[in-house]
Amino acid sequence: MGLDENIAILKAAPLFGFLDRDALRLLSFAAERRSLGPGHRLFARDERAEGGFVVLSGTIALAPRRPGADPVTVGRSGLIGRLALFLTGERPCDAHAVTAAEVMRITPTLMRRVLAEFPDAARAIHAELAEDLAALSRDLEGIRARFDAIGPGGGHAPG
Repeated sequence: MGLDENIAILKAAPLFGFLDRDALRLLSFAAERRSLGPGHRLFARDERAEGGFVVLSGTIALAPRRPGADPVTVGRSGLIGRLALFLTGERPCDAHAVTAAEVMRITPTLMRRVLAEFPDAARAIHAELAEDLAALSRDLEGIRARFDAIGPGGGHAPG
């Protein structure tokens, strides 16, 4: 895969669309690439998360957190582990290749370097993440309001 194709894949990935060509070139050169055969594990639940992944080719399945739920599949330009781009933590699920796949791992150290060198992109990503957090807060407030409407005891009359 050539540099121009890698840049196009990154540009189409969530959050990375805010980066200019020079920033995407730096990511493309500095990020670690990993090839996976069908069925091979990308990471396991509760494993230390030291970076996010952009899918360059193939399909990755993320095991559902709820038993019986369908796995989430991620294809080309998909971003896996957005929070892990900025912080280390633990993986919330298992991930494996459905088909032969190639991914690019972007560590928090690399992400900080790119954002330090490209402050306009850092501001745009900050604004995007802040809006996502505000939307989550609004969603949680809606859930709280529904619980409040049910009242104590889950809406059942006391016995």
